[in-house]
Amino acid sequence: MNLSPQMIQFALFGLVAFSIGGILYALFYARLSGGSRSQKRVDVVAAGAASPAHDRRPGEDGRRRRSVEDTLREIEEQQKAKGKRGSKPTLIMRMRQAGLKWSVRTFAIVCVLSVLVMIPAIAFLTGLPLLPSIGFGLGLGIFLPYGYVGFLRKRRFKQFTNEFPNALDVITRGVKAGLPLVDCLKIIASEASPPVSTEFREVVEDQTLGLPLDEAISKLPERIPLPEANFFAIVITIQSRSGGSLSEALSNLSKVLRDRKKMDAKIRAMSQEAKSSAAIIGSLPIIVALLVYFTSPDYILLLFNTTIGQIVLCISAMWMGMGILVMRKMINFDF
Repeated sequence: MNLSPQMIQFALFGLVAFSIGGILYALFYARLSGGSRSQKRVDVVAAGAASPAHDRRPGEDGRRRRSVEDTLREIEEQQKAKGKRGSKPTLIMRMRQAGLKWSVRTFAIVCVLSVLVMIPAIAFLTGLPLLPSIGFGLGLGIFLPYGYVGFLRKRRFKQFTNEFPNALDVITRGVKAGLPLVDCLKIIASEASPPVSTEFREVVEDQTLGLPLDEAISKLPERIPLPEANFFAIVITIQSRSGGSLSEALSNLSKVLRDRKKMDAKIRAMSQEAKSSAAIIGSLPIIVALLVYFTSPDYILLLFNTTIGQIVLCISAMWMGMGILVMRKMINFDF
């Protein structure tokens, strides 16, 4: 069948017009028909949820939800107020968090004794004159006690993080068995390992002296500034004000803390290669300098005996320190 060119053009025009019309109809069908079926179903479900027949139970859930939101908002405002007053702990608080019972006077005496020991030790080991030995001795003598307190503080926080999920499991089982929360806390205070037992013993003592239980537990994050302790205080505060299943909340919290611990271990394992590389890169110049000193001492002593060499050493040490800090920042993950 032979078609004329005019008929072919008319057929093509009809096909194009039909295609465009189908596309427009598919795009604007919902508006032309007064709404799509899915939107109508959503409207029906929403209308059914808002009907008086289904408004009894959701009303109670809504009131409890609003109570939880108000409690969380209040806790957030309190934490912001504490942050504005200063989030850096004092020396007394740091020693308390490290598990030390020192006073400021005791810490000052330790610093003085450390300085008196470091000055002659540096002068004897390095052969420096008296004035540089005094300067280095003062710096190291004051730094070492602070470093010791920081080391004990960090180790105590790690012990608390490792033991705290087990304590939550014990509290959860006690609450499910019908024991009051205070009795469960007393069990933790007497049976758990330090520092968890020590901190819960203070919570029990505060509650015995008349402080409400939620307020006594809210002091725990001040003594142990960790997310785990803060989560526990928030859960207890919300449960005391809004009600709900305490055993379920504590069980969920224990699972979250264990998942955080697993995530921390996974991050450490994944970043171990980068840490090893950073340690090798940071220690390589020192190792090479020692090897050159033992094999050709005259070659490397120019860096110590000449002014230009000393300047080069200072600049190199500064750049190496900056590089180590940058690498440490890159492999130090927070979550």
